[in-house]
Amino acid sequence: MVRIIKFEKDDCAPCNMVSEFLDNKGVNYEKINPFENPELAMQYKVRSVPTVIVTHENQEVKRVIGFKPDELSAITIM
Repeated sequence: MVRIIKFEKDDCAPCNMVSEFLDNKGVNYEKINPFENPELAMQYKVRSVPTVIVTHENQEVKRVIGFKPDELSAITIM
């Protein structure tokens, strides 16, 4: 099972740009605020937002940090 997790903050402009990009591509993903869920952020070793992590069978297969449309496009075809 593929799982897409996006670590973000509401007041983060790049986070909103990533959300808009993924939403426009019709990508289903989970939004997680690392400051409200520090255990999960530590589990995935998230050090900045936005961070998008794709997992398959609970193994990380792709990570995109920041707003990088080319790398985010790769997620949309997974």
